[in-house]
Amino acid sequence: MNILVTGSKGQLGSEIQRIAPLYPNYNFVFTDVEELDITKKKDLEKFFEKNNFNVLINCAAFTAVDKCETEKESARKLNVLAVKNLAVVCAKNNVAIIHISTDYVFDGKNHLPYKETDFTNPDSYYGETKLDGEEMLEEFANTAIIMRTSWLYSSFGNNFVKTILKYSKERDELKVVYDQIGTPTYAADLAKIITDNVDKIEFFTGVHYFHYSNEGVCSWYDFAKEIVDIKQIDCKITAIETSEYPLPAPRPAYSILSKAKIKDELNIEIPHWKDSLKKCLKEL
Repeated sequence: MNILVTGSKGQLGSEIQRIAPLYPNYNFVFTDVEELDITKKKDLEKFFEKNNFNVLINCAAFTAVDKCETEKESARKLNVLAVKNLAVVCAKNNVAIIHISTDYVFDGKNHLPYKETDFTNPDSYYGETKLDGEEMLEEFANTAIIMRTSWLYSSFGNNFVKTILKYSKERDELKVVYDQIGTPTYAADLAKIITDNVDKIEFFTGVHYFHYSNEGVCSWYDFAKEIVDIKQIDCKITAIETSEYPLPAPRPAYSILSKAKIKDELNIEIPHWKDSLKKCLKEL
């Protein structure tokens, strides 16, 4: 099986690269914007003419949530136009797609974990572009899995875990919001789930949605507290409300995703977020 991974230098793409040698039956081709600009349809078509792929794993996205509010053209180009290009070219070449999406397609006003079929209503421009990207796949893809995830972190790239580690070593106190609830996702766990099940996509037809995060629930405050506690850093973590820390883009207050479907259909066990966090922190 030949597998193309786009956005390979991001958190998830880097984790897939790391475990790729464990799957000798798969031939991975890893690209980022330097090797393949997915916003340019002609470049994509030429690339697919030269290479024969079975599956595309699209990890590429404009994920800087606050920058999306001001750099709208760039966000739409990568989160919507590029996804349409991938959907059209993959359909033409009979290539199945695994596409990574986000909890930000929801408005965070639920009180029960979000199911794949729940009503979408993004509050931020980032969420809006990611939802529009999903709709591009609905309209143009032959076979696609849309994997929504939340609070992604890794030993690669920039993320909340690295930010807390950095500032907790430099300051005596950090103020972190406690009224936004969700579940962290270790990118290494998501990478393994995707790679373990990539061969099953050939049995899918049409577009299917799955939700994946680690198990358990926490606030950003709880998450930060756990990071400094595990690393035994002498820094006070103080809980504050979202209103005390205004940002350009609104965040969902409730971002818990239901994993019932993915656990049932793919027969997987999902690690608790605290256990996965310990694994990541050993590398940092």
